[in-house]
Amino acid sequence: MEPRKLASKLLAIGVSELRLDEPLAMHSTWKIGGPSDILVHITDTTSLQKLVALAREDDIPLIVIGRGSNILFSDDGFRGIVAKFGKSFAAARIDGQDIIADAGIWLPRLARLAASRGIAGLEHASGIPGTLGGLIYMNGGSLRQSIGDMTKRVWALDENCNVIEMSAEDCEFSYRSSVFQHRNLIILRAHLRGTPGDPRDIRKRILNVLAERKHKFPLKQPNCGSVFTNKPEVYELAGPPGKIIEDAGLKGLRVGNVMVSTVHANFIVNLGGGTSKDVFELISKIRDVIYCRIGYWLECEVRYVTPNGDIAPLHKFL
Repeated sequence: MEPRKLASKLLAIGVSELRLDEPLAMHSTWKIGGPSDILVHITDTTSLQKLVALAREDDIPLIVIGRGSNILFSDDGFRGIVAKFGKSFAAARIDGQDIIADAGIWLPRLARLAASRGIAGLEHASGIPGTLGGLIYMNGGSLRQSIGDMTKRVWALDENCNVIEMSAEDCEFSYRSSVFQHRNLIILRAHLRGTPGDPRDIRKRILNVLAERKHKFPLKQPNCGSVFTNKPEVYELAGPPGKIIEDAGLKGLRVGNVMVSTVHANFIVNLGGGTSKDVFELISKIRDVIYCRIGYWLECEVRYVTPNGDIAPLHKFL
């Protein structure tokens, strides 16, 4: 559908916070991506339901994002609607050790909020530059921890635009995986349960996590976070992806305007003006070299979004 006609239909159903031809590089931590036909800021569940229903009725590609970390957009952009969780969908309520938080809440803010109330368990996520919804989708985390470890319930929009409540078991959490990667569900909010702790001790652990990330990771250059997954069988054979890539002498390897970070080899940084084409070529070179060395194909954690709305780990498009 022609973007301006689609925008008119969205306005007619009450979806008003939208932009035409929005550069997705502005909504990606990698700072890569062409224009989306329409970008919508999600303000509430009801307008999201209307948006999803319209997109499905008219067969319009639709994706939902948070801060745009762990995502690579195409240089050609997106021929549909990008719906973004932001500040207006980022509330949190705390009762004892229980936290009910919206999908759009920024993880560092959530970790600090939990610390202030003496809730431990989110320290590992305090330096992750993403939203809760994205972390649950990936069952992400750091320091060999995952958000699924403290998730009790998730509320999501199902394929029929109904709000459903899912248990942790329903979410099928495993290493960097969840049911949300395999079903057309949109995470709305989650119930997390931490453990009691001294706020001062929790804050110290958060500061230690942040200091370690500042030392280990290229935080000042645009990146998507870790590019390759740390699969147990590969880890046992040769170590984590960063070490494997560094041992192969690939730190600093460059294609166009993207480069394997000289700080941490499991990060690919945008030197300015990098493209998805550059990223694809660089990742392909890395995987070829590592396969020849250890006999395993490194698998990508980062998701690639095609212009028509297909989403999958980037290596599946190589």
